[in-house]
This record gives sequence, C-alpha cells and structure tokens, in this order.
Amino acid sequence: MRNQGTSTSIGNLPIAVIGAGPVGMAAAAHLVQRGLRPIVFEAGAQIGAGVHSWGHVQLFSPWRYVVDAAARELLSETNWQEPDAQAYPTGTELIEQYLAPLAEHRALAPHIHTNTRVMAIARQGRDKMKDSGRANAAFVLHVEHSDGREEQVLAQAVIDASGTYTHPNPLGSSGLPALGERVLADRIYYGIPDVLERERLRYANKRVLVIGSGHSAFNALLDLASLAEQAPLTQITWAIRRTDLSQLYGGGENDGLVARGALGTRMQQLVQSGAIHMITGFAIERLERTTDGVVVSSATMSLPAVDEIIATTGSRPDLSILGELRLGLDPSVEAPITLAPLIDPNLHSCGSVPPHGVDQLSHPEPGLYIVGMKSYGRAPTFLMLTGYEQVRSVVAALAGDWVAARDVQLILPETGVCSTDRNSGCGSENGATACCSPATASVAAHNTIDLLPIASFDRGIGLVALQPIAVAEAANACCSSVVQASCCAPEEKADCCGSDTSGGCGCQ
Repeated sequence: MRNQGTSTSIGNLPIAVIGAGPVGMAAAAHLVQRGLRPIVFEAGAQIGAGVHSWGHVQLFSPWRYVVDAAARELLSETNWQEPDAQAYPTGTELIEQYLAPLAEHRALAPHIHTNTRVMAIARQGRDKMKDSGRANAAFVLHVEHSDGREEQVLAQAVIDASGTYTHPNPLGSSGLPALGERVLADRIYYGIPDVLERERLRYANKRVLVIGSGHSAFNALLDLASLAEQAPLTQITWAIRRTDLSQLYGGGENDGLVARGALGTRMQQLVQSGAIHMITGFAIERLERTTDGVVVSSATMSLPAVDEIIATTGSRPDLSILGELRLGLDPSVEAPITLAPLIDPNLHSCGSVPPHGVDQLSHPEPGLYIVGMKSYGRAPTFLMLTGYEQVRSVVAALAGDWVAARDVQLILPETGVCSTDRNSGCGSENGATACCSPATASVAAHNTIDLLPIASFDRGIGLVALQPIAVAEAANACCSSVVQASCCAPEEKADCCGSDTSGGCGCQ
C-alpha cells in the first residue's frame, strides 16, 4: 500500500475512497469502470461494516433501487446471481448478496483495505494555511491499521463516503448530550437494536423508551411491539419532539414504495390501539438514574421510569479527519454550501433533494469530495440512489468527462405526502398539503440545481421521493409559476392548483 515519495507523479497516484459501504463501493466501481485506480479504506473488519450494524433490518426499498449501475456491470462479468428486483433485502442480505461479491471482484479486491482507519487527511507538505502549490500537491492520508501500525498514503483525489452512522446525535434538545446522558450510556442504544434476536434479553419484559420520529424509530418500535406479543410485560413508550403529526406516518397507500407506506400505517395502528404509548412535544434535558429506573425529563415534565432507552435521533458527520483541508460547508446543515439549501429541513417537510453532482459537492480544496450520507451533514434526507448518482458524477469529473459529470439525473419513488411551505395555509386548513397534488408530481431530470426538495427522513435505509420548489420563492411562494412548472404536469395545473388567483394560491 505504500506510495510515499515526492517524486511520484500525482496523476499516477490512486484515488482514495473512505468507507466500503454501498456508496463507497459504488465509487470504487465507477473508478474502475473509468480506468482509474481506487484505494478503498474501511475502518471495520468487513465490507459494509456500518450496514452490518443494522443487518437485521429489512429495507423498504426493493433490490432494484439498491444496486448501483456500474457495480451491476462489474458483477455481470462474474457468476453473480442478481437478486429478485422486487424483493426487499435486509442489511445482512445487502452485504452477502451484493457488497461482498462486489468486493471480491478481481478489479476491486486488490484495492480494498479493511481494518484500516483514516485518522486525518492533508495536502502533502502543506498545512491548512499554505497556499503555494496547494492545488497540485498530493493528498496525504494518515491511516491506522487494527494492529496499531500507522502509515501515510498519497492520493490524487479523495472521495469521503465514510457516512455518519457511527456518530449519532445525542438525546439533548440543544444538540448537546442531555445532563446524565454520558453517565447512563449503558442504558442507551443508539440506532436500531436487534430486539427480536441478539438483544432480546435486554428488552423482553422491560420498560423501554424510544426517542425519535423517523423510519429508524418505526423499525425499533415495530420490533418492540412484536416482542411484546411474546413477552407481554414489555412496555413501550415513544417520545418525540414534534407536535404537528400531520405527516408523521408518511403517505400510506399513496407512497411509491409500498413497504415504506405500510411501515407508517402499522405504526399509526399500534399507537391508536394503545400498544405504544406516545408522548409528543417532549424535548429532553436530563436523564437520572433512580432506584426505580432511568427517569427522563424535559423542562416541564418527567416521564415514568424506564429500564432501557433506544435513541433513533439521527446522526451527524465526523469532520475531524478533514481538519487540515479547506471545506466549504454551510454553518448549520454542515453540508456543502451549494447543496445545503436543497436539503435544509428547516425549509422543507417532505420528499427529497433534486439530482445533484460534482458542482454541488465541490469544496475550496480541489479534488476533495464528501459523498453519501456524510455529504448531507446533519440533514436527515440521504437516499442510496442519490449517493450512487453523486459518485457517478464525481468520478466522471475526475476522469475529465465534464459533460457526463454535469448530466445529473435521478427519478425517485414518491412519498405520498407533500408540503412546500410550513407557514402557508395553501391547500389545506393547516398547511399540511401543497397546492399541487403529489399524485401529479414529476421530477426534473437534468441539472435541477435551482430547485429545493421537500425533506423527509431516511438515514440511508430506504429511498425518499422528490417534490421540488424554487429556491428564490421557497419562503413565501404558494403555487407560483415556478412551483407549478416544477410540480405539476402542464395539462393538470388547473386541476391541482385551481384557477382562482385572487388569493395567491391559484395558477399564475
């Protein structure tokens, strides 16, 4: 793996890929397909180590949405049997039937290094302050092997697909750990535990509190409900910060992904039946260990004591390894500046981001690209297919094919819910529905960087749909001409928007 030395031509160096999950492996496949040499670093002991941690979870996206095109092309050269396109894999099946065979391909296997953690990245011979010759200097990656051995590896470019799963958000409502959270770490599981198998004894017949309102929470709660049928003393409490529940359960039967719609429908039924006790508007400030169990409190109330807590509060990027590189990140979302307005959950309430590629993912540090879930910073909207399109575009640019790099395209299944402006009353009494019907929505296919997505929650386990609105008019527009062009077929605008423009909500 050693390639140190100042005499090495940068053009002869490999392109470093950090992370061997679905997006990182897709990047490696695209690099090989373009005749470029990858070097892939995976901190875990196996391919897709992050996926392995939720291997028991079944995706709500079928196989046809989780296999990258370049990876499929490589695998078609082998005796790989492509899974049924309509079947729904678990995380473990995703590894065993896709990522592992891909990693064993003769074109990729020599370039993949597991048990190798990237500790830091810089420009060779230049710290963050040094301007002279910076753009032409190689990247130097400081890596550490599982046996403690350290090494420096040079690369001509870096694609950081390391994800965010290992850096969960804390429970505290201010973005910091709640008081007592660190001390009570032994009672908190961050992510989706395998409550029906590996972690069964931890949760069976216990009082369990689940925090979070996304699909990860749904999966944990549904498993707990199944456990409670077998272990009837199991008590399930679900606490969320939000008070507006109009889109909490998703689009149901209107969802383009049947399994995703069914997930929300089952959750709603369990809450209505009383199998799950739900608490809304709860912002955690303190955790305390008592003789009766762990007591979780907000500023105004304390919940009954519980035995275990499952935190499904999302995750955030670890930017520490990039500390000596020049990043162009939005100060709140922590995504690239151009990408951030497209995914900021403060602006959107459903759907996903429009297609984007190398131009939206570039940083002041030439040759550095953060892709996949990590590119979304703290925004909870990452889609696996979106990550595949990101790396296709980035790799095309690295190969010098800027036409292909900028021809970003992506069509995603719809969520079945839509809201363009949370402060608007347009389309419903509470503003929960957009002027333009989601049933008639369409996705702009080419370079839709002037559009805003309507955000949803995914965290990489499934796919979310897109219902775009214009950046300039996002804050106040109510079915403006630009919105109409984005979300309604021309012949259907009158039906979905209405013809009365006097109130500002009809077709303009």
